[in-house]
Amino acid sequence: MSDPSFDVVSEVDKPELQNAVTQAIAEIKNRFDFKGSKSEIKLEEENLTLISDNEAKLESVIDVLINKMAKRGLGLKSFDFKSKLEPATGNTVRMKVKIRNGLEKEQTKEITKIVKDSKLKVIPTIMGNCVRIQGKKKDDLQEIMKLLKSADLSFDVQFQNFKG
Repeated sequence: MSDPSFDVVSEVDKPELQNAVTQAIAEIKNRFDFKGSKSEIKLEEENLTLISDNEAKLESVIDVLINKMAKRGLGLKSFDFKSKLEPATGNTVRMKVKIRNGLEKEQTKEITKIVKDSKLKVIPTIMGNCVRIQGKKKDDLQEIMKLLKSADLSFDVQFQNFKG
């Protein structure tokens, strides 16, 4: 039998994201301050496209969306809200919010360094866009999970495929 292990990943739960977008759209349609505005949210494969009348209204759309995402347990570090506004058709402004899926090379190295610095008897292995952590004791693996959750990372992490 192999040693207990789990994978560290950074993924967005697509159904939860779809639910958050649907709820945000419903709230925007019903709110008085959005009456008559051209505010909308489009969910695409790699992006969220936010459209509204002006910058102030777009900020309100972002606030509504972030609120719904937080309530559904989506990590906000998985979304890049820093992109710049661009003019769109019909006197509107548009913002593309990139959805980050998977760990980048630097992020896997950062996780590996944190795990090695912990001095626990576990083995981190980079496997593409995730990191597999193996160890003899389940307690050590749980300590690593706590350590990664409390670490000040610039990205969200989730734990999958726990085998014990």
